[in-house]
Amino acid sequence: MALYALLAILLFSLTLPSNACLPADRAALLAFKAALQEPHLGIFNSWTGSNCCHRWYGVSCDPETHLVADINLRGESEDPIFQKANRTGYMSGYISPAICQLTRLSSLTIADWKGISGPIPPCIASLPFLRILDLIGNKISGQIPADIGRLTRLTVLNVADNQLSGTIPRSLTNLSSLMHLDIRGNQISGTIPRNFGKLRMLSRALLSKNKLSGPIPLSISYIYRLSDLDLSLNQLSGPIPAGLGKMAVLATLNLDGNRMSGPIPTTLINSGISILNLSRNAIEGYIPEGFGPRSYFTVLDLSYNNLRGRIPKSISAATFIGHLDVSHNHLCGPIPAGSPFDHLEASSFAYNDCLCGKPLRAC
Repeated sequence: MALYALLAILLFSLTLPSNACLPADRAALLAFKAALQEPHLGIFNSWTGSNCCHRWYGVSCDPETHLVADINLRGESEDPIFQKANRTGYMSGYISPAICQLTRLSSLTIADWKGISGPIPPCIASLPFLRILDLIGNKISGQIPADIGRLTRLTVLNVADNQLSGTIPRSLTNLSSLMHLDIRGNQISGTIPRNFGKLRMLSRALLSKNKLSGPIPLSISYIYRLSDLDLSLNQLSGPIPAGLGKMAVLATLNLDGNRMSGPIPTTLINSGISILNLSRNAIEGYIPEGFGPRSYFTVLDLSYNNLRGRIPKSISAATFIGHLDVSHNHLCGPIPAGSPFDHLEASSFAYNDCLCGKPLRAC
């Protein structure tokens, strides 16, 4: 009996076109589709016929194995199907665990559909070839799968602008290939893992608009490739690690809207950082005197803190400062003359104890 079944499967496979997808992959895609409702664009209208590798919208297969490798469904696109409808996409429903039956899946993008809810299927962590997981802009809830760290090939994890809760899984720091992490705009709480610095390939870490608390881990400064770190609008506390100012390629550091305390590390002032936003914290002490030729800030925002003393004269030694805001502090004394102060407005210095000089009142 088993021999007859094997022969039947063999004969069926011989009747398929040489580039056709396997029936198991087609069945998994149809189960995935059945859990979703897309009423306006008809993007699933093309998901017909036996060959899911041929003209199924958003589906791509490996040319050698003919197994489904990529699912790319974006609710905001310049694709003709969106231009013809003259609207962005809307989709509801949930992500079916059937997606995990696509064992060679390399990228899964289900982005900006606004209405997709339910959890991320935990079995996603069992897809050994997954490199991209992009679920931005939905209403996905629940937690980031606890075993996410099993995806050792993952380079992009983007779950921003959803309704995720829980904590950052400890296993996430095992994602040794991860380059882009974006969990912004969720309700994720707890601390940033102490060994976050294990993510040595990371170039962007975007964790803003959550409920993260506790200190900034010192290990973050060990991530050599990190160029963009956004921890803003959380509940982080404690001092700013001086090591952040010694990072080789860090260009953007957003810590605004937290509960950071202690002084501004001098290392941040004379670093390669070009966007530095420390506003709306509880930072105290003096603005460091360490400005020099390496200081090149398109944005330097220190507003809404507890800074005191004078604006340092060395700030004139900076190569460039585009936008400077030191308002809502306890600064005092004359505003230095010359660049960059000659192009700044009074609002950049307002609500301090006793600052004076152009563009404020004369000293």
